[in-house]
Amino acid sequence: MITARALRKRVPVAGGELEILKGIDLEIKSGETVAIIGASGSGKSTLLGLLAGLDLASDGSIEIGDVALGRLDEDGRALLRAREIGFVFQSFQLLPALTALENVMLPLELRGDGEAAERAGRYLERVGLGERAGHYPRQLSGGEQQRVAIARAFAAEPRILFADEPTGNLDTATGERIVELLFALNREEGTTLVLVTHDEGLAARCERRLRMTAGELEEA
Repeated sequence: MITARALRKRVPVAGGELEILKGIDLEIKSGETVAIIGASGSGKSTLLGLLAGLDLASDGSIEIGDVALGRLDEDGRALLRAREIGFVFQSFQLLPALTALENVMLPLELRGDGEAAERAGRYLERVGLGERAGHYPRQLSGGEQQRVAIARAFAAEPRILFADEPTGNLDTATGERIVELLFALNREEGTTLVLVTHDEGLAARCERRLRMTAGELEEA
């Protein structure tokens, strides 16, 4: 499902370049749940952004299925993300001017889904927020906002779900409920899950654990 070869990422800094990723090789099979763990600044979020096509590598290659990301322009990568990829972020990334239902509908509408409202409503029901569909993010708790974000991610029925510290802004009890929901939906949908976290307990829920240390990746 995901293949990376000799992946490097360098960024300019005063006096030269900083190498964030140092020749990453990675294969993730369809339907796997994979945790990428490591300290802050180790490069794990940078790797996730490259795998999702949100940023470009300095060297190396990435394939999603049989599609080489390096051969796509920005519009092509955006189209691939709309078709194949869902996201759950630490900061929820909900639009404050849209209701919960409208936030879930938005990516569906952008890809021309004629049943966006019905599908969005169904997934809000699945995350237990059917009665809060008309509420705005400011009217929802942090846990509820993250459930909206999970509904938005799964409503598009992606083949791959990337989650970046999905419980990072939540208290322990709320975070545990979010994790249960995330993995339950993932099992039901058969999605490939790639999870970035510093939480060893959360990582232990995944089938595979990879550790990022100073830009290098190894099996944990």
